Amino acid sequence: MVKADELKILVEDLRRERAALDKREAKMKAREDELKDRLEKASKMTVDEAKKILLEEVQSELQADIAKKVRMGEERIKQDAKEKAKEILVDAMKHGATEYVAEYTVSTVSVPDEEVKGRIIGREGRNIRAFERATGVEMELGDSNEIRLSSFDSIRREIARRALDLLIKDTRIQPSRIEEVVKQIKTQMEDVLLEEGKIIAEACGVYNLATDIIKLIGRYKFRTSYGQNLGIHTIEETKIGISIANEIGADVETVRLGCLLHDIGKVVSDEEGTHVEAGVAVAKKYGFAKEVVNAIAEHHEDKPFSSVESVVVWIADAISGSRPGARYEPHEEYVKRMEKIEEIAGSFDGVDTVYAFQAGRDVRVIVKPEEIDDDKLTVLARDIAKRLEKETDYAGQIKVTAIREVRAVDTTAAK
Repeated sequence: MVKADELKILVEDLRRERAALDKREAKMKAREDELKDRLEKASKMTVDEAKKILLEEVQSELQADIAKKVRMGEERIKQDAKEKAKEILVDAMKHGATEYVAEYTVSTVSVPDEEVKGRIIGREGRNIRAFERATGVEMELGDSNEIRLSSFDSIRREIARRALDLLIKDTRIQPSRIEEVVKQIKTQMEDVLLEEGKIIAEACGVYNLATDIIKLIGRYKFRTSYGQNLGIHTIEETKIGISIANEIGADVETVRLGCLLHDIGKVVSDEEGTHVEAGVAVAKKYGFAKEVVNAIAEHHEDKPFSSVESVVVWIADAISGSRPGARYEPHEEYVKRMEKIEEIAGSFDGVDTVYAFQAGRDVRVIVKPEEIDDDKLTVLARDIAKRLEKETDYAGQIKVTAIREVRAVDTTAAK
């Protein structure tokens, strides 16, 4: 009985303590609400608004941290990309490198003895004159048993070399026979160009081209630029371009054709304009894809690059043309040639300033507007081009651009 009474007392005590705790909790809740109201009034913000601001601050800090990490990642990617690009280019150059032999504007033919040399000269030099007239090539005979054939036209020079070889073997050297042999060799050259074109195209991995295109490509064999054979340059460039295209996932076939045909304008003799413009015209004429035409048009950066394939063709061309030993031209001669071009263009009346670009292939002439009007400007450009054609040595063509700038200047009244 005593234990029951003690238990009742203990329960009553617990109830009183629970009631006291509930009362204290209610006071604390009221106090919390009062503090929130006072805080909201002081800050003029609701709780949701405060939460939003807090979240925005946290997000801002996170974004700054993320941006920092992104920038660090980008820098690492750039460094890795540079190293990878170097590896790709070096590997491409290694696989594309070919043997190099400097070629110039002279061919030599060995003569067995002085008797044959005398027959080549002919009575009072008539055979030499007939040979030069038929071939369009200059013949030079020295003290040795070698005859030099000189011409900037490599096709003419090759025809002359083959014709002279045949005449020496035939021994019947006279004007009528010379004309007959030269005509025969000119006919044979079409087959030679076709065969050489097939060799170059197949070395680049290109087949089933139109016969006329293959003949044009065959002319690469007999065309040089600063001592670099165009056929060798094209094969080398194509190998480099294909290697790069494979590495970066570019369209290999577009790069292949772009490299093969990028300089085809250099062997087209019946087109006006630069070799780039002539090459574009040929590519369009024979129905090549737009991407290939663009690669030809953009390989000297005359136009902005339209695709990654155009960039690859440009890179491959630059690597092949600029590598050590690829092209032979002493620095002094290069400087003299550029200076001579600028000197000739600047010697005309009314010319203010002259700039030669692209190894002298592009000449910009700025005239004095008070001395040269619009009509005279066209005539001046033509006169400069004609004089450069006569008095300078150059590969390909020189484009002369005459510029007449008219300025209007006025001044406000003084205050």
